[in-house]
Amino acid sequence: MERVSNSMCFGGSQGVYTHHSSATGTPMTFQVFIPEHRTTEALPVLWYLSGLTCTHANAMEKGHYQRACAEHGVALIGPDTSPRGDIVPDDEAYDFGKGAGFYVDATQEPWKANYRMRSYVERELPELVADAFPMLDLSRQGITGHSMGGHGALTVSLRNPGRFRSTSAFAPIVSPIHVPWGEKALGGYLGEDRAAWREYDACALIEDGARLPDLLVDQGRADQFLEDQLKTHLLEEACREADIPHEIRLHEGYDHSYFFISTFIADHVAWHAERLKA
Repeated sequence: MERVSNSMCFGGSQGVYTHHSSATGTPMTFQVFIPEHRTTEALPVLWYLSGLTCTHANAMEKGHYQRACAEHGVALIGPDTSPRGDIVPDDEAYDFGKGAGFYVDATQEPWKANYRMRSYVERELPELVADAFPMLDLSRQGITGHSMGGHGALTVSLRNPGRFRSTSAFAPIVSPIHVPWGEKALGGYLGEDRAAWREYDACALIEDGARLPDLLVDQGRADQFLEDQLKTHLLEEACREADIPHEIRLHEGYDHSYFFISTFIADHVAWHAERLKA
């Protein structure tokens, strides 16, 4: 692992790191914010998964989470959204290929050799982080994300019961099986067997018995993708039928952008911190 950059921020350090990934077969880049802390202090960890077209840098530069993380003593880690490099197959569309890994392990050619973001996020990167940052306490983890990354946060948490003490999302794709983004991505990466898609669909996972201790979701009512791609009401219905405690907040006037995320990120950090420090 190599450090690409490091900047002091609200008393802590905002770093960017790169390493070769055995999961994707490519170099991967991720960012870590470490708040100021005592040398004997172990810090809880919040994972942030980004959305379509993003890299590790979007949330780092536009999310404005650093002040809240410094205030609450929470470290934040943000990986990239897909493998990168000349050897990696791509697609001309923004919603498939590079920048659109959908946090799946692809099974179809030519994607399956590199598009293994599920393995990277669930297994490889946490192991690397645990070795490289001994001040982090991975027994106290939360996870959040935006849009495609909200889909990733929900499904990663639902598939790994007990790993995350807290789960939240911003404008998540809640049921990829039922929206154009998801049908394109899951069909392309996983093939035509829709039964194989269910482990990458939050609502389907809940229907199949997966549970969360509670959930926080923020969604803008002026989001241009709300009706066709996000379908937030499906998650609310699934949580209600499964008796999952949930708070799904709809905000008038807010869209899908980082202006929306940065408005409510401090609420999410505080919400996670309460559960991570309990």
